[in-house]
Amino acid sequence: MNYQTSPGAPVRSGIPEHGRVPKYYAVKAKIALMVDELGEGGLLPTERDLAVRYEVSRETVRQALRELLLEGRLRRQGRGTVVAGPKLEQPLSLASYTEGVRRQGRRPGRSLISLDRFPCPEALAPEVGAERGEPVWHMERVLLADDERVGLESTYVSEARAPRLDTEFDPDSSFYAYLHDRLGISFGDADERIETVLATPREALLIGTPPALPMLLIHRVSRDTAGRPLERVRTLYRGDRFSFTAHLGQQN
Repeated sequence: MNYQTSPGAPVRSGIPEHGRVPKYYAVKAKIALMVDELGEGGLLPTERDLAVRYEVSRETVRQALRELLLEGRLRRQGRGTVVAGPKLEQPLSLASYTEGVRRQGRRPGRSLISLDRFPCPEALAPEVGAERGEPVWHMERVLLADDERVGLESTYVSEARAPRLDTEFDPDSSFYAYLHDRLGISFGDADERIETVLATPREALLIGTPPALPMLLIHRVSRDTAGRPLERVRTLYRGDRFSFTAHLGQQN
């Protein structure tokens, strides 16, 4: 059996055991080789040219390109298709989004969509350390990397923990840094849950992606060093632009 030798590559390049390869997948494999040769920013031939080159229909080429776009290997640029850069690696840790992006030499940023205050509902109360009906902040921001929209973040925190959030905090900066440097609050631990979802039409519009693009959704509930509930965060990351890393160690 001829296995792939590239680390992390699918066994036998994803060929089914019966050996019959879907036509679009064969074309996808050939385009993937072209992608490697072109390098980041390289312009792909048109769908028509690819169909002629590989002697298949344009619909077959379109399906192959669609998968490579969803995987983040390609991206649309104007009316053409170019090779995308490597995915952003976000660590699963208490480090903020800002720190994770900076470590990869990219410029992090956020664009404020809304900052509202509302009475805390019962379901949210234990997660932010508030009583039902007490004021809670909801801050929604688009995540940026070198001015590219890559995600959408919703943060919930009680007004008691950040009473002047609307006047003191720069929405383009790190919320974690604000809590630590301005309010003297340090993060102790957090629980996270990750799932794949499709963005709602509103979310897709804010992030600038088609609704069919898979998203990585992270739910986080954080506590301070004293173990008190601090914040609840819901973050959508573009599935074609992000991967997540974690260091695993032996439990004591």
